[in-house]
Amino acid sequence: MALGEFELIRRFFERPARRALLGVGDDCALLAAPTGGRALAVTTDMLVCGRHFLADAPAETVGHKALAVNLSDLAAMGAAPVGFTLAVALPEVDEQWLAGFAAGMFALADETGCELLGGDTTRGPLTLSITAFGEVPPERALRRDRALAEDDLWVSGALGGAALAVREALAGRMLPIGHPARIRMERPHPRVSLGLALRPLACAAIDISDGLLADLGHLCERSGLGAEINWPSVPVDATLAGCTVTERQRLALAGGDDYELLFTARASQRHAIEALPLRLGVPVTRIGRMSAKVGLRVTDGAGRLLEPDQRGFDHFR
Repeated sequence: MALGEFELIRRFFERPARRALLGVGDDCALLAAPTGGRALAVTTDMLVCGRHFLADAPAETVGHKALAVNLSDLAAMGAAPVGFTLAVALPEVDEQWLAGFAAGMFALADETGCELLGGDTTRGPLTLSITAFGEVPPERALRRDRALAEDDLWVSGALGGAALAVREALAGRMLPIGHPARIRMERPHPRVSLGLALRPLACAAIDISDGLLADLGHLCERSGLGAEINWPSVPVDATLAGCTVTERQRLALAGGDDYELLFTARASQRHAIEALPLRLGVPVTRIGRMSAKVGLRVTDGAGRLLEPDQRGFDHFR
């Protein structure tokens, strides 16, 4: 017999409440209000089958990514994850797929101390929507509008691997399971620990979902500034080694789906930031600086201006 909606929730998503006062199973979850002057950070992301993940993607990786993209937003704000809600539309009840999806989602939830608080299920095209909640001292929030002219510009990890996997999939050349670029696409690692460590060090931050230049453009717009990037300093994913220079630039600067943190900090914080990789195991690289001159400029090793694609990903373009 096919599972009904409430049995589906009980079997795959109901868990004992941990930090929540009341979790899955009632009309609302109950969450203790932030204390000690902290603010509640809230973010929502939707993943649509065929748009954000492939129809034949392993269910476990879909569950991981659905939560990871939300936790990446919390990390970019310097917020500690607290809980999340899940709304899911399913074309049918596939118990094996649901078990894999839940396993991937809850593994990341347990790793980051973030619990499922409730949500909704319905029949429809496979669509996943998560709203995540975190806590952050408001004066330490890594807002996009707090960058300053002459700030150093930093990025975590390496860029372009996920974009390479997306390009290959769209061309009908799906990379094999286990390929590093495919792992980057299907299992992004939200930089939660880095976001927390940056609270006293960084001025502003954003996560890279639409492409380095596109997301940097959002940060610049909110701060009323421009930026200069030194292309040779940009950490390019090793999976792009076989690409041409033009392809490497396009994938690393405009590819998107990396979910790394792009952040600014005063030059006085360089030593402290350079010490973070040893403590956190997360590489960070200084790639440029913020500028009072509006606009994005990318230069080569000799200081000459380059003209890479700055558009990034846009759902409606």
